[in-house]
Amino acid sequence: MNLTTLGFSAYFEEQMIAFNEESKLANCVPARVTLEHKHAYRVLAEEGEWLATIAGHLAYNSLAREDFPAVGDWVLVEKMAGEEKAIIHKLFERKSVFSRKVAGREITEQIVASNVDIVLLVMSLNADFNIRRLERYLIAAWDSGAKPIIVLTKADLCDDVENMLREVESVAFGVDVVVTSALSGEGLSDIHALFTEGVTGALLGSSGAGKSTLTNALCGEQLMKVSGIREDDAKGRHTTTHRELIVLPSGGCLIDTPGMRELQLWDQGDSLSSSFKDIEELSATCRYRDCTHQEEPHCAVQQAIIDGVLENSRLRSYFKLQKELAFMERKTNTQAKLNEQRKWKQISKGLKKGKKK
Repeated sequence: MNLTTLGFSAYFEEQMIAFNEESKLANCVPARVTLEHKHAYRVLAEEGEWLATIAGHLAYNSLAREDFPAVGDWVLVEKMAGEEKAIIHKLFERKSVFSRKVAGREITEQIVASNVDIVLLVMSLNADFNIRRLERYLIAAWDSGAKPIIVLTKADLCDDVENMLREVESVAFGVDVVVTSALSGEGLSDIHALFTEGVTGALLGSSGAGKSTLTNALCGEQLMKVSGIREDDAKGRHTTTHRELIVLPSGGCLIDTPGMRELQLWDQGDSLSSSFKDIEELSATCRYRDCTHQEEPHCAVQQAIIDGVLENSRLRSYFKLQKELAFMERKTNTQAKLNEQRKWKQISKGLKKGKKK
């Protein structure tokens, strides 16, 4: 397997030069994580594909989820002699990462896909079409460092594609939108053209949006199982149950992910303004700098709603996401302090052991 095909760019080559200076890593080679198991990983290197586990020193120095490998990551591995297994010694610095908060009350980051060049936000043009959900995905996508592209699927099931497309374009500023249909083949050639050699993309969307169908179309074979949608509410069934990196015939790579009915944002406040440029630009013309866009006089945002330029539902979504991100910022700052305390405790223990020896 060619490393360039796998996406090993100059960004990672520079890090490899630094790793080569460490004598203890002399027998290590770069590999990409294609699958994450409970306590192990499947990695792909030039020499082959192996099952890998984390070295003890790497696990010891890893304090948060982001310190552990995820699907799409580049890692430095040492192959075990005579076995199809390897040990992961180093994690390369990521060039992009799409994250969300784990489901439930726990304040923990879940890395959905890393080191991707493009993020395909997949949404179907049926009863599951949800513009508010798309706003969430756009915030996370802008924050990831990858280029977001919206893919609208199942055009053959929609009676008013043009109207839905206009609705999407009204919230997706500067983002390319591709309308597709697996039945007619519409738009699939445009998706194919994105995946040239070395390009990695991730498919993200809710269950039943058509991600597995797109994966099969890109691979040219029935690689992923495809499920239909429930007739009563047009909601999708979970088809993909795990994240996996697939090497495409075109030379690009694709990360297919399980459907996410709910996307809880993770520390992505800086990307709110990118996704809500219309409200941010209107805010600049409000009379008061600290305008909350609720009851202040001469509020340009509220005037835009009165004039029919801005939908009230979009402003409510903006407020909701703003509040959610502020909450996450407070929680993650607290978590960062705890991680720092834990780090110094480990260092202190190491120093005490060293003195005893």
